[in-house]
Amino acid sequence: MRNPPPSPIALKTSISEDAIDQLFRQARTHSAWLAEPVPVELLGKVYELARLGPTSANVSPGRFVFITTPGAKARLRPALAPGNVDKTMAAPVTTIIAWDTEFYEKLPRLFPQADMRSYFIGNRALIDETAFRNSSLQAAYFILAARALGLDCGPMSGFDADKLNAEFFPDGKWKVNFLCNLGYGDQSKLYPRNPRLEFDEVAAVL
Repeated sequence: MRNPPPSPIALKTSISEDAIDQLFRQARTHSAWLAEPVPVELLGKVYELARLGPTSANVSPGRFVFITTPGAKARLRPALAPGNVDKTMAAPVTTIIAWDTEFYEKLPRLFPQADMRSYFIGNRALIDETAFRNSSLQAAYFILAARALGLDCGPMSGFDADKLNAEFFPDGKWKVNFLCNLGYGDQSKLYPRNPRLEFDEVAAVL
C-alpha cells in the first residue's frame, strides 16, 4: 500500500516553553557584562540565522560591523552619548547595525524573479525608506538570533549618527541605524523589567 500524499497544509507546533523564555520572557536588555569573550565564529552563526528573516522583495539592506578591539572601541567612543560609554566599552562586542544606501545593486542576485533594481534607481526617498525599515527588521531578527544562540543583547540609541558615520562609513554608502552590545550579561546587575502595554491597549481585531 502506498503512503498517502503529504498534506498541502503543514501545521506547525509551538517551540518549547524554554525556548520562548530564552527569546522573550526571560530575555532582557543588558548594560553590564561578564568578562567572557564572544568568538567571531559565533557572530557568523548569529548572522546566518538573522539573514533568513523576511524583507520586502528580499532587499536585505542591513549591514553589520562588529566592534571587538580596544582600538575600534576608541574610534566609537566619541560618538556615544555619555550614558552609553561605560557599558559599551565593557561589552565584548558592539554591533553597528547599518543600512546600505546602494542595497538595490544586489537585487538582480537576491530577487531574480523580477527587475526590482529599476524601481529604486534615482528614487532616493524610496531607497531610504525601504532601507531603513528593512534594516530595522533585520536588526530585530539579529537580536532574536543572538538570544537563540545564548548571547545577551543591549540594543541602544544614544549616539551621534553624523560622527559615527563619518568615522566608520566615510564614503557615505552605509549609514548607522542603531547599536547593539553583545556578550554574556551580568544577571545580578539587572533592574526589574519595566511594564508593557496590554493587548487591549494597543491592538484591534477587525
